[in-house]
Amino acid sequence: MLRAYGPGCDGSLVEASASIPEGATWVDLEEPTEEEEALVERCIRMDVPTEEEMAEIEPSSRLYEQGGALYMTVSVLYGVQDGEPRTAPISFVLTDNRLVTVRYATPKPVRAFSEHARRDPQLVADSPTALVRMLDAIIDRLADELENISGEIEQISTHIFHRGMDERRIPAARLTALLTRIGRTQTLLTKIRYSAVSMLRMLSFLSGTQRAHEEKGADFRHHLTSLTTDSTSLGEHASFLSDNLQFLLDASLGLISIEQNAAMKLFSWAALVFLPPTLIAGIFGMNFHYMPELDWKWGYPASLIAIAASAILPILYLKRRGWI
Repeated sequence: MLRAYGPGCDGSLVEASASIPEGATWVDLEEPTEEEEALVERCIRMDVPTEEEMAEIEPSSRLYEQGGALYMTVSVLYGVQDGEPRTAPISFVLTDNRLVTVRYATPKPVRAFSEHARRDPQLVADSPTALVRMLDAIIDRLADELENISGEIEQISTHIFHRGMDERRIPAARLTALLTRIGRTQTLLTKIRYSAVSMLRMLSFLSGTQRAHEEKGADFRHHLTSLTTDSTSLGEHASFLSDNLQFLLDASLGLISIEQNAAMKLFSWAALVFLPPTLIAGIFGMNFHYMPELDWKWGYPASLIAIAASAILPILYLKRRGWI
């Protein structure tokens, strides 16, 4: 699909057989066809990155200048609401008078920004303004997700470090669910960090271009500096949350070890308690012909008393030592 935004453009679909409106400052290509790519290339007189080119991860393939246009590709987070967080590359082609975006996914901040651009054309008054406003929306979305992760980590921490000892004895099914919860949170956090690093690399490249140092680009430089600071802060905060999440994972594994040790301890003292009675019963259960106990009148009650004593005495000893 091909949409055009800007003064006099309301973001309506543009047919591949038509032409892009003159007042369009932002041209959005969503899963474009070959005809739509050809139309945009004729209008901006620049090549449009293909899906294969967008998938490259080398900085030289994602960030470069060609023919006076800036080609930038950044990985954007999406799919969080569906429970499957992923990142998708979005390419930005910045020319003198137009911004072209090429994407094969629709992240929430891009969808929200397009709606705002329809209502307020000043957000896309020119191509640099459209670019920084869209990047601002993407970074704000990353910040919102980090806030959600902070709340999730706090809930996991409360669940693990409950004040009552009995409350911390978590069944195996709940421990499995806890590890799954930590793993999904870590996956989302990893995607956010990857997107933030990709954004920071793009902003660093953009800040070093000639366009950012033009005399008329003071506001543009100011926005880039602000966005760079925000991206750096997001990366540092994501690292902090990752450390906390690693600590919670270690604590969860520690709880599992405690549960396993408690089970093994139970089997150990149970074996210690029942081993002497079993030994006594085995001895007196033998029926050899020459056994003096076979003719003993009080042999049976004496053996019962010996069995009971051999079971009770280890229990008393273990309780006295505080092992059970």
